[in-house]
Amino acid sequence: MKLPIYQVDAFTDQLFGGNPAAIVPLDEWLPDELMQKIAIENNLAETAFFVKTDVGYKLRWFTPEYEIDLCGHATLATAHILFTELGYADDTIHFETVKAGTLIVTKDGDKYSMDFPSRPAEPVELPEGLIEALGMKAPVEVLRSRDYMLVYDDEQDIRAAAPDFEKLAKIPTVGVIITAPGMEADFVSRFFAPAASINEDPVTGSAHCNLIPYWADKLGKNDLHAYQLSARKGELWCKLNGDRVLMAGKAVTFLKGEIYL
Repeated sequence: MKLPIYQVDAFTDQLFGGNPAAIVPLDEWLPDELMQKIAIENNLAETAFFVKTDVGYKLRWFTPEYEIDLCGHATLATAHILFTELGYADDTIHFETVKAGTLIVTKDGDKYSMDFPSRPAEPVELPEGLIEALGMKAPVEVLRSRDYMLVYDDEQDIRAAAPDFEKLAKIPTVGVIITAPGMEADFVSRFFAPAASINEDPVTGSAHCNLIPYWADKLGKNDLHAYQLSARKGELWCKLNGDRVLMAGKAVTFLKGEIYL
């Protein structure tokens, strides 16, 4: 059996920037164990698999460790492939997911706008060992939704962070977001998930489900421009829309090929 596979750099208009994701179109679902093995073989933060339905597509994402509940950059990458490689003719795609509900992606010029659920983070106590693992000073605020979110008051704190990933992997969480006001954008962030075999994710759409409602409230505006300050760097145009968040970004195709099973 042969399967098509694509690789896309998402949240960037430059090859080797943004966040790479693999996309595997399917006629029907493969066994979960096989999809997990494909994700391990790809060794990217996420591999997306999708199956066509009568109203859109069912979409799932696998890290090299496990199936994840929400992934923004691989959703954007999947939409990019449907629009540019697979002949999708409408302006809007509806993705049905297992845990995140229906996700909508709309083509808007050279950007793709994603409609995701807002996931406001709540204040929590700082977990033991987290600051030491990050190698940072104490944050201004500590919050949590799925992931811990640590807020700082200076972009340079975010840039300078150099975590001990072995220690960070012991913190009981999927990931850790660090964020601060930006110098050239409304806010900046970085995202670490060593427990999921992703030491630092280049650009993280799911983290912005937490970041957008937080910074919209703090800055008093719903339209936000953001950078994720990984080595590859990503750029997002964001909007808080009630209990939904809109994230727009660009994407470029890196690879087209086949998997032999």
